[in-house]
Amino acid sequence: MTEGDFVVVTRGEPHVIYSDSETEPLPILDIDRLAGRLGLVRHGGGEQPLATMICGNFTVARPPSRGSVLELLPPVLLLKPTEDGEWLKAILQRMVSEAAFERPGQGVALSRLTEVLFVEVLRSWIKSLGPGEGGWLGAMADPHIGPALQLIHERPDRPWTLGDLGLSVGLGRSAFSARFTKLVGQSMYRYLIARRMSEAAFLLETSDEGIARIATRVGYETTAAFSKLFHRHHGLSPGRYRAVRRSDSGRRQGGVLEAEVAD
Repeated sequence: MTEGDFVVVTRGEPHVIYSDSETEPLPILDIDRLAGRLGLVRHGGGEQPLATMICGNFTVARPPSRGSVLELLPPVLLLKPTEDGEWLKAILQRMVSEAAFERPGQGVALSRLTEVLFVEVLRSWIKSLGPGEGGWLGAMADPHIGPALQLIHERPDRPWTLGDLGLSVGLGRSAFSARFTKLVGQSMYRYLIARRMSEAAFLLETSDEGIARIATRVGYETTAAFSKLFHRHHGLSPGRYRAVRRSDSGRRQGGVLEAEVAD
């Protein structure tokens, strides 16, 4: 890393940051924090050169599924400074000033700034991709496949065909099929099914709608056909998936409440 670099450890894996590979690492939790200064730590000094790092983290509500944004990103994403990189400097400066002292609404403000930061990081990463890189996320930048993906995302319930989508974006059936597979990394039909199953999983977790209604919302006329595909994709029946995920969510919420009480 050099000055101005931005690094995202996309899987949350343990990592070491050092200026000298011969130096024994110091666990971050062992570094003293200044009272009243959220997350501000200082270490070292003397004749050593001074370096300032801004660190943060974000969490997702559910584990990444196949083809999700986090699964498409490399394990470590390194962005180098660019000529149009003022957005990064502006967001980070705002985050530093917001984190300087504890005050009402600080957590909400930092959370939103982190979300904006992540979106901008995704945009920068997508711009750096070559043709066929980055799965569906990279394909969003394509003038033909990008609009087709948007149609699938907005209306996964429609009985999309290669001809329909190709016509919608100005390509013939064969040309559209080949271009979609090349840029996204899988056929349109496989991608459509995966998108429907992801949407169905989200609805099962977040709504009380019946399974038959959810099947209709993601494009299936019968509950049996939907349940069969869902089980093949997620390894559980829709009803079992809902019960397991809600049970897991309850345990996580209980853990958060315990932590707040302990604090």
